[in-house]
Amino acid sequence: MTETIPAEATEAFASLAALVYAGTSAQEVLDAICHRALEIIPGADHVSISTLQADRSLRSRAASDEVALLMDELETQAGEGPCLDSILEDSVQRDDDITRDSTWPALAELTVARTPVRGMIGYRLQQGSDARSAFNVFSDTPGALTQQSVDIGAVLAAFTSVALTAAEQKASAENLRKGLASNREIGKAVGLLMAAHSVSDEEAFEILRSASTRTNTKLAEVADKVNSSHRHQLS
Repeated sequence: MTETIPAEATEAFASLAALVYAGTSAQEVLDAICHRALEIIPGADHVSISTLQADRSLRSRAASDEVALLMDELETQAGEGPCLDSILEDSVQRDDDITRDSTWPALAELTVARTPVRGMIGYRLQQGSDARSAFNVFSDTPGALTQQSVDIGAVLAAFTSVALTAAEQKASAENLRKGLASNREIGKAVGLLMAAHSVSDEEAFEILRSASTRTNTKLAEVADKVNSSHRHQLS
């Protein structure tokens, strides 16, 4: 039976939500999630958030410590583990004692040899049908990751999904804003070159493009220099 989520966990979720809505950077939010997880998930000693890449390697997005980072590397090396299975099978993966008939024997062998980790849980982060990230919890004590650990971890994983989605939407909006700003600068520069050299818009754009190629500078940066030069002439 699912156990009640303790009050300290609820308070932690509230403080993490405040970070998201305050506009804190995505990386700071993910780092905070990893460290707060150690405080509220019973038995948790190390936590990571990782993404499965096209070559089936895991890229650590955030981690509570070096052991958590190493676990992502070992899981990539073993080609199996809670993170990979949670993503590929879209399910919670748990083995609270890898020293006894582990679900992932290759990973267990590497883990016991190189880390203090003895128990692990993996949760797929829900970010749409193409979700490729996971929230991973590791314990140094066999059997310490209880059903309550699983339940609290599931709530925190759900929160992490929301935080990642919010961060990605914010990044997309920021990229769009930059793109629109660049287009405006390019448009201004084309207009100035048309007036200065009595050329068509296509010829003016070609002047910008050629300058960009010759100087190995982004088109938007060349346009900005043209516009800045014009402003200085007017001042």
